[in-house]
Amino acid sequence: MALFDAVERVGTDCSKWDGREEKFGTADLLPLWVADMDMAAPKVAQDAMLERLNHPVYGYALNSDRYYDSIVSWYTEQFGWEIVREWIVPEHGVVVSINIALDALSSQGDGILIQTPIYPPFLSSVERNGRKVLENRLLFAEGRVRIDFEDFEAKAKEATLFLLCSPHNPTTRAWSLNELERMVEICHRHGVVIVSDEIHSDLIFDQSHTPTAMLEKAKEITLILHAPSKTFNIAGLNTSYLIIPNRDLRQRYVAAHKRAGLDNGNPFGLVALEAVYREGRPWLETLKKHLVGNSTYIQTYIAEHIPEITVYPHEATFLMWLDCSGLGLDDVALQDFFIHQAKLGLNSGVSFGEAGSGFMRLNIGTSRQILAQAMEQLQKATQKHRETKNA
Repeated sequence: MALFDAVERVGTDCSKWDGREEKFGTADLLPLWVADMDMAAPKVAQDAMLERLNHPVYGYALNSDRYYDSIVSWYTEQFGWEIVREWIVPEHGVVVSINIALDALSSQGDGILIQTPIYPPFLSSVERNGRKVLENRLLFAEGRVRIDFEDFEAKAKEATLFLLCSPHNPTTRAWSLNELERMVEICHRHGVVIVSDEIHSDLIFDQSHTPTAMLEKAKEITLILHAPSKTFNIAGLNTSYLIIPNRDLRQRYVAAHKRAGLDNGNPFGLVALEAVYREGRPWLETLKKHLVGNSTYIQTYIAEHIPEITVYPHEATFLMWLDCSGLGLDDVALQDFFIHQAKLGLNSGVSFGEAGSGFMRLNIGTSRQILAQAMEQLQKATQKHRETKNA
C-alpha cells in the first residue's frame, strides 16, 4: 500500500464511513464530509502508541516534560515563535476549549463575534452557553473570500470575545498578515479577547502561518487553540492544548476547566503528540504534496467538466469550498442532488450558517482513486441535471 492510499474503514465504527446512513439517510454514497482523512496516521504515532499499549496498565496520565518540550519545539521550528512552557494548557479538544473559554471569559448575554460561514460548533457553543452571536459575514466576490472590516469593527464594539478561525474552516482562507493585524488591532482597541482556533495551521500551502498571539498587540488578549489531530490524522485521540501568554486569562481558563471536572489526558494521545511533533515533519511535508495534488486535480476537473460549480481558492486544510449556485438549486435541493443524484456525502454550506448558502464543503483527505470516482459521479449527475433543466 502506498503512503497515502485510502485505508478501508468500513466496520471500524468511524463517523465518516459507518455513519453514512445516519448522516445522509443512505449508505449508498461516497462520504467526503467530516474532517478526518482516510490515510493511515504516521508510523511514528502508531509505534509510540503500540509501545504504550505494551505496558498493561492504562491509568491516569501526567503531562511529562517531553510533552511540553515537544510543543515548544514544534512552535519554534514550524512557526519561528519561541513560546514559554508555562503558556501551554493541556486540553481534550478544540471544541471543549471553545466552550470553556466562553464560560471563563464571558457572561450570559455577552456578544461573541464570529465570521460566517463557520465551523458549526462555533455557533452552537455560543448559543448553548447563552451568549449572543455577532455575525460578521465574509464576502464572496469574484472567486475570493474577503473580510467586511467595516462590519467587523461595528460588531467588535459590542463584543466580549472574538472566535477566530485561522486558517478558516470552511472557506480555507489563510489570512494574510495584513488581515490578521487589522483584526487584532480592532479587537485590541475595543477590549475584545481573541479565542483563535488554529487547528489547521500546519496545513497551509503557499504562505507561512502567523500564530495570532505572536503579534505584538495580540499577545496579551489571545488564546490559541491547537492540536496535532488534523495535521497527523489522529483526531479520535481527543488531545489538544492552548497557548495563553496572558497570566490572568490563563488562570481564568484553568479555573473554568477545573469547574468542568476535566482532568488527565488520554495516554495514547499524549505519546502520539510527542512522537509526531518530534519525528512527524517528513510525513507532513509529503502529505501536503499529496493534498496539493488532489486539490489541483479537483480544480482542473471541475473547471473542464462541471462549469456550474466554482472552486474557491484552496489555501489551507484538506477541505475545499465549492460554489454550487450555478446549478440553480436551493439548499435543500442541492443537498438532495449530491446525496441521491451524485451519490456523494459532502457538508452542506448552510450547515456553516446562512452565509454558506449555495456552497458545499468537500474533504479531499483521501486517495486520488476515490476522488476520481467522486468527480465522475458528480460530472454524470450534473450532466443529467443540465439536460433535464434544458429539456
